[in-house]
Order: sequence, then C-alpha cells, then structure tokens
Amino acid sequence: MRLKDKVTLITGGGAGIGKATALRFAQEGARVVICDLNEDVGKALLAELGPEARFYTVNVADRQEVQAWVDDVVAQFGRLDVLINNAGILRDGLFVRVKDGVLVKQMEEASWDAVIDVNLKGVFNCTQAVTPQMIKQGGGVIVNASSVVGLYGNFGQTNYVASKAGVIGMTKVWARELGRYNIRVNAVAPGFILTEMVRQMPENILNEMKSHTPLGRLGEPGDIANAYVWLASDEASFVHGATISVDGGIVVGT
Repeated sequence: MRLKDKVTLITGGGAGIGKATALRFAQEGARVVICDLNEDVGKALLAELGPEARFYTVNVADRQEVQAWVDDVVAQFGRLDVLINNAGILRDGLFVRVKDGVLVKQMEEASWDAVIDVNLKGVFNCTQAVTPQMIKQGGGVIVNASSVVGLYGNFGQTNYVASKAGVIGMTKVWARELGRYNIRVNAVAPGFILTEMVRQMPENILNEMKSHTPLGRLGEPGDIANAYVWLASDEASFVHGATISVDGGIVVGT
C-alpha cells in the first residue's frame, strides 16, 4: 500500500496504459480519479477500481474542462497528491512524400494541431491546473508520459515526436521551478507497448518491433504502470527532473 489514500488523477485512464495504471494505483491504496474522452470504457473501469474511484469525461486540450475537473476533485477530496499525465493520441504521416521528384503529399496541419493539442498542451493544461493546490497543501507528484521517440525521433512521426520531446523539456523546466514547493516532476518514456491498439497490428509489424528490442519482447501496459507507481511513491523521493526509459533496451532505427 505504497500510495495509501493518495488522491491520484490519471488522464487517458480508460484503456491501455491508463487503465493498467488506474488498477495498479488502486492496488497500492490510492484514491483513483480517471478522465478519458471515452465515457463507456471509463465507466466500465469504475467497477474494477472500487467505490471511491471517480470517472470524468474530459478533453485535456480544453482548458476550461480541465480546470472544472480539477476544481471538482479538490472539492470532493480536499487535496491532490499525484497527477499522471498519460493521455495521448497518434496521427502518423510522413512530413513530405515525394514521387519522381514531385511533392505528392505532406503531413496535414490538422494532424499536427491535434497531436500537439492533446499530447503537449494537454500536459501543460493539467499540470498548471493542479499546481496551485499542490503548492497550497505542501507538495505533490507529477509524472508525464513521454516516449522513446521523444528521445530518438522516429520515421513518420514529426508531430508525435515533437509533442513527446516537448514533454521532456517541460518536465525539466517544472522540476527546476516546482522543486522548491516539494512538487516532484518526472517523465516516463515507454518503448513499444502491447496496448489494445498495438495488438491489432499485423504480425510482421509486431515482429519488427520485437527485433528492435534487446529483451526480445514488447512491453505490457503494466510495465509502464509499475514505473508510474514507483515514481509516485516515497521510494522515489529524490528522483526529480528525470526521464525514465521503460523500453526493453530499445535502440530506435537499428
């Protein structure tokens, strides 16, 4: 029960890594509050999390929705101990596609905007919303979801890589600014993780992902959830401003 009674907000908590995180935090005694855009999966998860868990439908890219969510949680529980900025989306595509020397397609502006809004602005929105309460109560923990591609880059993911590299940068800035208030800020950089979406990919693609991973397997959502739990716990009380890779030793592009 490393997180007993810790009020924990988890964005994108309805499925995949977010769902695994919500379940692990509940196992460790946390009072779990999840948000997701998918109301069906969010409400279904509540039955597994216990009577004190809460679900909210929130678009993290919407500043007003985020603030209303945070305000309501504070009104109910009186404090906010942990924020897991887990929500994220993909809109992959080549930066430019050229055939016979002629430009035939490029990444659409809408795809750029959508990913930056959720993956980068969403992290900014949620963190800024919880920070005043954490300062008021004397501390807290913020864990941001980055990605190995934010460290190394990846083919066809200009928007996603930019957002995840930006998350690492914000994590470093907030570590410098918020440490004086006893607010620890770290990031986790997952490798290839077997979420519901990834499991539906063709077998040859999954095998290619495995071939890039020295441990010879893809990660499970629980692998990331365990890293979140550790960073949120007192066991990581002197870990601050770090980006922890949880990737099976992946070397992107080899």
